[in-house]
Amino acid sequence: MFKTLRFVLALLMGALALPLLSESLAGAASAPRCIVSLSPTATETLFAIGAGPQVQAVDSDSDYPTTGLPTKRINAFNPSVEAILGICKSSASHPSTKPDLVVISYDANSIEQKLTSQGVKVIDQDAATSVANALSQIRQLGALTGHVTKADALATSLNATITADIKSVPTHPDKKITVYYETGTNPYYSLTSQTFVGSLMKSLGLVNIADADSTTADAGYPELSAEYIISANPKLILLAGTASPASVAKRPGFAKVSAVVNHNVVELNADISSRWGPRLGLLMNQLTAVVKATLKNATLWKK
Repeated sequence: MFKTLRFVLALLMGALALPLLSESLAGAASAPRCIVSLSPTATETLFAIGAGPQVQAVDSDSDYPTTGLPTKRINAFNPSVEAILGICKSSASHPSTKPDLVVISYDANSIEQKLTSQGVKVIDQDAATSVANALSQIRQLGALTGHVTKADALATSLNATITADIKSVPTHPDKKITVYYETGTNPYYSLTSQTFVGSLMKSLGLVNIADADSTTADAGYPELSAEYIISANPKLILLAGTASPASVAKRPGFAKVSAVVNHNVVELNADISSRWGPRLGLLMNQLTAVVKATLKNATLWKK
């Protein structure tokens, strides 16, 4: 749960800014030999496009791929400038211990400015706000690391998967699937249709109960009261690593919620649902399967 809440914090801090690629990075003449990834999503992408051998350190939460990750770790929520500046193996071809490229998704301790002042190239890839944004980030990393072809192939494949999933869901104007997507508990945090995952759900025809109880100050990630969730009576509850269906049913008042009554509370993989990289297709596949199952659940649609 703590990991999920930390992710929500990172999203809140970065939700208002789109990732920017500086001219100096765009014009890099050679592929970086030493990369530090302070973003689990970026780590997944770098290894998926073939840049894994260039990555010499990752953040503490990077756990995919399950093999081949470097042993050197940096706390992305409290990064040490000194540790990052001395992270790389020096050699004749790379005499400096400074990394050639650092990828972040959360500017903790103003790490971007501090590293840039030391001559280190930094790219800030904030939490994606749309599919196009997520695919753009993959292509950016491909361009920066010398793996343009593989990055473009990955982005194209993910886009095809998402498009096919959306088309596979039958239209259902007479079946309104209301959903509560839980990103944190005590208090209950959710996300709106303006967020990346929220946009995926909306594309599948889901009606997000958080939309009506959110303000601009929430940056797309509102805190919802138990009373509001219960009164909204969602037909579907999605849990992003926060709880189990059984524990949701035991919450005061939740036993009468439609999703609980009709056994339509679904656990999502916490890592996959909180990242927007190579495994995005898996998240979309699961969301699509849940929507189709909900439409076929006859008990939900009894008059």
